Amino acid sequence: MQTSYRFSAPGRTEISGNHTDHQHGCVLAAAVDLETTAEVTLRPDSIICVASEGYAPVEIDLNDLSVHAEEKNTTAALVRGVAAAFAQRGCKLHGFDAAVRSTVLPGSGLSSSAAFEVLIGTICNELFFDKKCSAIEIAQIGQYAENVYFGKPCGLMDQMACARSGAVYLDFAAGEILPVAAPFAAMGLTLSLTDTGGSHAGLTAAYAAIPADMHSVAQRFGAETLSQVDPADFFAHRQPGLADDRAAHFFAENARVPQMRDALARRDAGEYLRLMNASGRSSEQLLRNIQVPGGDDRLARGLACASALLDGVGAWRVHGGGFAGGVQALMPCTAFPAYRQAMEARFGPGSCRELRITGAE
Repeated sequence: MQTSYRFSAPGRTEISGNHTDHQHGCVLAAAVDLETTAEVTLRPDSIICVASEGYAPVEIDLNDLSVHAEEKNTTAALVRGVAAAFAQRGCKLHGFDAAVRSTVLPGSGLSSSAAFEVLIGTICNELFFDKKCSAIEIAQIGQYAENVYFGKPCGLMDQMACARSGAVYLDFAAGEILPVAAPFAAMGLTLSLTDTGGSHAGLTAAYAAIPADMHSVAQRFGAETLSQVDPADFFAHRQPGLADDRAAHFFAENARVPQMRDALARRDAGEYLRLMNASGRSSEQLLRNIQVPGGDDRLARGLACASALLDGVGAWRVHGGGFAGGVQALMPCTAFPAYRQAMEARFGPGSCRELRITGAE
């Protein structure tokens, strides 16, 4: 009987720092109790075959690890990109079959793609590379696959959170990665995510416009990323238009991240909820990553529902890259059953669930 191996990678929740990572800013993120798993068996050839539950199998040949333009925005691109990154590091890869299952809902903002990248990276690292890559390197490999092969200019937050357990504070400019406590239950709060049902398919261009706009503003100040720009200098020379609005969001959001980290450390529920709502308003009013003009409005409707249900008692914000997907909400534990019932009445059974951060307490 052929030996099989089991691997897993968690989904992640962005606690704070919406679209700050690609500008080398600060982020709070955490692995959650939803995961992507794989049962792996080795093959005698050079083919990697990934069969994800509910999807057609994907195959790549290890003899061809070049970028394929026709694979942009596909699972094959992620597999090929991860394999290419390991090959570049001197790893002698072999073919394998992977049967993949996931409780990380695609399009929910829980980073199903990052969990998948980290999963494939973990398989390659443990079976063929003697675990030479650290969790950080596996995260960087996932980002490389998504940037270069998949074609999405994401930052490193998603992969970092999926590659590590618990919650982390990430300062990409300073190179800091610090474990933090996220004791929501001990604070009497429930963290939840509602999947509004929208799809991220076809939204790569809308997502890519955000870092492009921010980079354009940074370049006006002679910098590559907004983390290299003095906020006072920016606000003294702010110009009208969406690009500068998005830059203004970055500076405000980047300042909020350590404030939210400190509020968690103090277990100051009131201050944390205030800051989370400020983050949500900034994403909606300045970053404007809620809805593509004329596009799917389910995320916008989900945020409006959360506002009506939680105003004065909780907090709510867009979760993840935006334009579709999830509504993150935080509320007193006693308020969650009624909130879940109301959100599921609008978005379907099972659409709203509590998120538990691994190792949070």
